[in-house]
Amino acid sequence: MRILVVNAGSSSLKLRLLGEDDELLQSEDIDDVDELESVVSKWGMPDAVGHRVVHGGTSFTSSVRIDESVIEKLNGLIELAPLHLPAALDGIQATGRIFPQVPAVACFDTAFHSTLPAAAATYALPREWRERWGLRRYGFHGLSHSYASRRAAELLGRKVEDLRLVTCHLGAGASLAAVKRGASVDTTMGFTPLEGLVMATRSGTVDPGLLLWLQTAQELSAAEISEALEHQSGLLGLSGNADMKEVARAGSAETALALDVYVHRLCAGVAAMAAAMGGLDAIVFTGGVGENSPVVRERCLTLLEWLGCAVDGSANESARGDAVISPSTADVGTVVVSAREDLEIAGEVRELMDARAEGGNASLIPDLKCLDRQARTPLNGKEPARDK
Repeated sequence: MRILVVNAGSSSLKLRLLGEDDELLQSEDIDDVDELESVVSKWGMPDAVGHRVVHGGTSFTSSVRIDESVIEKLNGLIELAPLHLPAALDGIQATGRIFPQVPAVACFDTAFHSTLPAAAATYALPREWRERWGLRRYGFHGLSHSYASRRAAELLGRKVEDLRLVTCHLGAGASLAAVKRGASVDTTMGFTPLEGLVMATRSGTVDPGLLLWLQTAQELSAAEISEALEHQSGLLGLSGNADMKEVARAGSAETALALDVYVHRLCAGVAAMAAAMGGLDAIVFTGGVGENSPVVRERCLTLLEWLGCAVDGSANESARGDAVISPSTADVGTVVVSAREDLEIAGEVRELMDARAEGGNASLIPDLKCLDRQARTPLNGKEPARDK
């Protein structure tokens, strides 16, 4: 089975074609969904298409075959992920037009965190709010955390069901997950991808009272605050540069502070994740920063020596792709894993397709007539009750 994986970000599309043994047959990143047809039409018809969808809300806790009802529910979730869901829906529409006879599957970043216990998922907000608007911690980067945890176990020669792992997805967006026996039991992102760690241009967690003060005392609008938190904060806000590679080698007072703040939040988060599991067996670094910044890894592991972490300096500096960078004597192992959301998505697609085939359901063609962008309407015809 050849699987076309469409990974829609807020400003780009990653396209991957995987063969029957998950070998990478074709790969291309594009900036506009309008380029999709010219790229994938040259690759031949796949057997199925897997789409990364950032937010599944409470409606989707596992991958699902895309049909009209799925599209309708995704329309109703757009306000929860306004930068990502429209792009995912555009990708679904485009591939449905190019390959109308090919089944499509939605794979959700939030699904991996559906196992969060109530203590980790619940905000201490009025019950009426929580029930009326579905206010809870959803978590994100689940496809990456899921793959990284299993791959790390393989590299350590262990079963993931026997391990307590903190997976660190550190890229432009960044989050941690506490993975105990293969299941997510805590994570740093919450209702939106803004909560948690310092990121490239996102602030991570800030005092909500500070935001209220900016609105009331300084009369900043919700739109101004949102723009600042999403696009002008994080490493960029601290140092003027959103690229960790540049921040780590610049040497100015501002970049030094940015790195200190980044690592401080990262270490605090790792310790919190370990506490949620009652201990720690290994730390996993993945994502652009996690894979390519030995400085961040070394500083983090040094500050976490009290937790049993250690770093092999030579292995850390030379790590390229999947690698163990902790000495054999360390109480807590450390692994670098190349981010492969495409493999996780393909695996979920294969599993779902196999299950459907065994069940004898031949209805494989989704009804895409409701994918017209102008026709998108929220679930139940109601706008989610959130501030614009």
